[in-house]
Amino acid sequence: MTTSVNEFAARRNEILKRIAMAAESAGRDPSSVTLTGVSKKQPDSRIRAALAAGHRVFGENRVQEAQGRWAERRSDFPDLELRLIGPLQTNKAEAAVALFDVIETLDRIKLAGALKKAMEKLGRQPRLYVQVNTGEEDQKAGIAPPAVADFLKQMREDYGFKIEGLMCIPPVEDPAGPHFALLADLAAANGIEKLSMGMSGDFETAVKFGATSVRVGSALFGERPTA
Repeated sequence: MTTSVNEFAARRNEILKRIAMAAESAGRDPSSVTLTGVSKKQPDSRIRAALAAGHRVFGENRVQEAQGRWAERRSDFPDLELRLIGPLQTNKAEAAVALFDVIETLDRIKLAGALKKAMEKLGRQPRLYVQVNTGEEDQKAGIAPPAVADFLKQMREDYGFKIEGLMCIPPVEDPAGPHFALLADLAAANGIEKLSMGMSGDFETAVKFGATSVRVGSALFGERPTA
């Protein structure tokens, strides 16, 4: 499960090259796309290799796991950017605000209240994304597309949040492109600048539809341990 710095760097460079090609084919500046390395459940040796190779933007699914991995490293890497890309329970809101620079999974009023309270208490303002359930799947978190405009209005007017972006995870059985197009349309209609969409299997498609950050795990770090 060990990954050398050179191995990680080679995979990273290949992914960045593919991002650049996808961006250029869509008439976009490749530098407008951030590569988020999804580090959840990855062995610590791979995290060390990633950091040694110069990677600094990481995505985590669980607050507790992220605390164990990153809390002590923050002082050693002041340019580190941590993004929460998994569902957030309200009772973990304060811990999330304390640790993460970006929270991509705001999806309900109760969570908004918990985040606002935590931000006021800690004096810290992570950048916020609203998660959109583009496939309207019962088992998946996120705001249904028809409700996005009203939810964003409430976040801005009632909570004073500046929502930086929208995020989605398309249904696994669907072509990703239409879901990325829908998210881009929702962002444009509501004055949102950033789009977090695309994973290891479809990040090039996401870039062509306007992704400003892509969340890549296995293609960057290697397959996660099964145990």
